[in-house]
Order: sequence, then structure tokens, then C-alpha cells
Amino acid sequence: MPRYIEGENRFQSTLFPESLDEYIAETNSIRMIDRFVDRLPLADLGFERAEPCATGRPGYHPQMLLKLYIYGYLNRLQSSRRLERESHRNVELMWLTERQLPCFKTIADFRKDNRQGIQQVCVEFVGVCRDFGLFSKSLVAIDGSKFKAVNSRDKNFTLHSVKRRGQRLEAHINRYMRKLDAVDEEEPEVREITSQELERKIASMEKRMDELNRIKAEVEAHPDKQISLTDPDSRSMAKAGGGSIVGYNVQVAADSKHHLIPAHEVTNDTTDRQQLTSMAEQAKEAMEGEAQDEATDESDTQHEQLTVIADPGYYKSEEILACQEKGMKVLVPKTDTSGKQNKQQFTRSQFIYDAKNDEYRCPAGEQLTFKSIAEVKGRTVRVYRTFKCPDCRLKAQCTPAKDRRIQRWEHEYALEAAEADLKKNPGAMRLRKQIVEHPFGTIKHWMGSTHFLMKGLPKVQTEMSLHVLAYNMRRAINVLGVETILAKLETA
Repeated sequence: MPRYIEGENRFQSTLFPESLDEYIAETNSIRMIDRFVDRLPLADLGFERAEPCATGRPGYHPQMLLKLYIYGYLNRLQSSRRLERESHRNVELMWLTERQLPCFKTIADFRKDNRQGIQQVCVEFVGVCRDFGLFSKSLVAIDGSKFKAVNSRDKNFTLHSVKRRGQRLEAHINRYMRKLDAVDEEEPEVREITSQELERKIASMEKRMDELNRIKAEVEAHPDKQISLTDPDSRSMAKAGGGSIVGYNVQVAADSKHHLIPAHEVTNDTTDRQQLTSMAEQAKEAMEGEAQDEATDESDTQHEQLTVIADPGYYKSEEILACQEKGMKVLVPKTDTSGKQNKQQFTRSQFIYDAKNDEYRCPAGEQLTFKSIAEVKGRTVRVYRTFKCPDCRLKAQCTPAKDRRIQRWEHEYALEAAEADLKKNPGAMRLRKQIVEHPFGTIKHWMGSTHFLMKGLPKVQTEMSLHVLAYNMRRAINVLGVETILAKLETA
């Protein structure tokens, strides 16, 4: 056709067909995947069949299948069936797999059978990023987000949902019973529904009620007071914006320099209270590496103090103390759970502690002096109180009791230091959002609407490791470029 660019004839044979390598640009990310995987000690990382057996039918090399999965997660192809289809038609995958065509079952089994190895590959690439100087090693933001599991809301049962469903079934049974009484009084020729049909419906409802009672007993016996039928490890969790989701709580520590993820973890804890120290330690260890532990020169062993930022959901006294004892600065806003603020009463923060005299001063100016030491919920506290409350003009805003008491934890100094650090950094929470919300938004966008495809906490951890590996690779490519990474991998 005139005036258009013309393509080649599909049936034209060529004497010297092009090499497959000529279709792959030098800056293509699959060259980085190929180089990175080739240098991995798969046997040491725990991959099965890293060394071939002397007998039996030969299998696919774990290197090839690992490259296939990394490419898939880097290009939003998480399904084993989609990876099988792409390996037949995708020129990049033909180059990467050297035109090997594994079936979807082989691809899926590789991910299922090599969970520990795949998670270690994610750790290995964090080490590569550390060697390339991509971590700041001074500031990380920690956050958790809820990811959907392969378990519908109808297949999840809590004490509240069992009660609600039981009440609904009872209402249906009562309605059918009333209708059955009315049908018995009607003439046969005007009946819209027979008594036999109603009895079958009632029997079906009663059977469902028996099943619900059985599930209720299982829920009451479960340590978490809830069960999920499709994915037993998933839990019903409240979302920050309201509502709930049946899924997992994914914890991430993001570095401030390039928003890379040095540490992540998948849990089914419904809150973040217990995660601060664990995530901070993992992030610190990943960014510093083993080489720092082996340093002998004094100048090499002195590092900038790691600052950890998290939202109020992570505020727990013991966690903050543990981070400080490990040499980390913690910026976490304190939450007031007493409910006094809602009652327009003075909160504990309005009582000022005088360390010199070991006493508190109330808003009315009176002193609360030390009286005793007590054990409260496993913690040693010092109790301060005053007996001048009955004559105080501010008593209505303070306490309905005869005296006001303040309990001070024996390690309260750690919380006060954390609060002082937070006041010195008023923009910390805004900075936290800029650092850690970016990885979550990107990964969830890549995942699509379904989030996880596998069932069970160990398998979900493996799937999340692949997502984090792909995310870190994409960030490294955006920062350094493929050619620079390839050159560094050659010299590493």
C-alpha cells in the first residue's frame, strides 16, 4: 500500500536468520536478571535439584525456573499458567529460558517446593543493593498493610459474625414457621406454597444452624477466636479506612534514600503492636551486613545511629525500650487509650514529672508524691498520689475518686526520650508517608485486585518475597540503570 511503512512478507524465508540475542537490547532488564541469577549459589540457598541426579529423567534447571519467576513478578505475571503461555510467545522469555517450555505445573511446583530458597534470593539482592551503596543506613520507615488472602468473607468466622449469622438464620426459621401455620389454615386450591416445601426449607435452615453451632465451637476453641475455611492462616483484620479484610498483615521497612525495602515480613497478627523491634532489627542487619560485624578498625565500627519512624499503631512501651537498648532512635507518636480526653478530663500527659524531686505536678499545681511500688500487668510501676483532690476547684475535670493516682513505669525515661525526639522532628510523620507508602502502593498496583494467589502463611511469605525482590530490582534499575548494574555485577 502506498504512503505507509511496509512490513516484511510473513512467508519470505531468509538465508541467515537473526540471532535471538539481537532482539534483546543491551539495556533490557532481563540481562540483569540473567546475570544476577547466574552468580547465585543455589545449592547453598536451599534450592531443590540444584545438583542433578545421576539417574532418572532430567529435570529443568532451577536457575531457569527462578529467572522465569523473577521476570514474571517484574512484569506483573504472577500466575504459573500465564507464565507458561508467555514462554511460548514472548521473545524476551524465549531468550531468558533459552527456549525451554516448562508446563504450568512444573512452574507452580518450583515456587511451592523452594520457599526458603526464593526468600533467600530476596535477601541476596538486598545484599547487592547494600554493596552498590543504595541504602542510607540512617533512617527507615516501618509500616504494615493488609493484603487480601484467597479466602472470601463468607468463609471466615469470628464470634461476632457467627452470632450475626445465627440471628439471621433464627429469623428465617421463625418466618417459615409462621408461614407454615398460615398455610395449614388456607384452602388447598389457593395455596401458593405447600407445607411440604416449607418443611424442606425449615429442615435446610436447621441443618445450617447445626453447622453454624459446630463452627461456633471451633471458633471458641481457637486461640485467635476466629477461623478461615479456605486459607486457615488468614485472619479478618480491620482496615485503616474502615471496614475489614480477610488476609494478612504485611510488614515493611523502607529506607529513606531510594525507598528500597531492606526487610519485610508477612504475619497474621491483626495489629502492629508487636512488630516494631523485629522489623527495625531486620532492617538494621540487612543494611549493615556481615562485613560491619567483622570490622576491626574503630572508625569502621562507628556508624550513624539508625532512626526508625512508625505510625501510632506501633506504640508499645516494651518495643520502644527494646529499640533504644539496641542503639536505635524511635519516632512513634504516643496514643492515649484512657478515654479521659473524650470525657473532657485531664489526661496523664498533663501531669508534669519532676525528676529532681521524684514527683508529679498536676494541672492545679499540687504535687503527687511517691507512695509505693506495684506490679501492674507484669510491669513494675511506681505509684504517685495526692489527697488534696476533694477541695480542688478542678476536681470535676480530673477524677471522680477521692484522690488522683499516677503510675510511672520503671523504664518511663525511655518513653520520655522518644517523645522528646519526636518533638524535635515535627515533620517525621509526613516523611514516614513519603517513604513507606510508596512501596505499598506500587506493590499493590502490581498485584491487582486479587493480591495473594497462594494459601497458607509459608507460601504467602514466598510470594511476598518475590514481589519485594521485583520491587527492589525495579527501584535499582530506575536509580542506576541496567548497564551500570551489569558492570557492577561483573566486578562484584
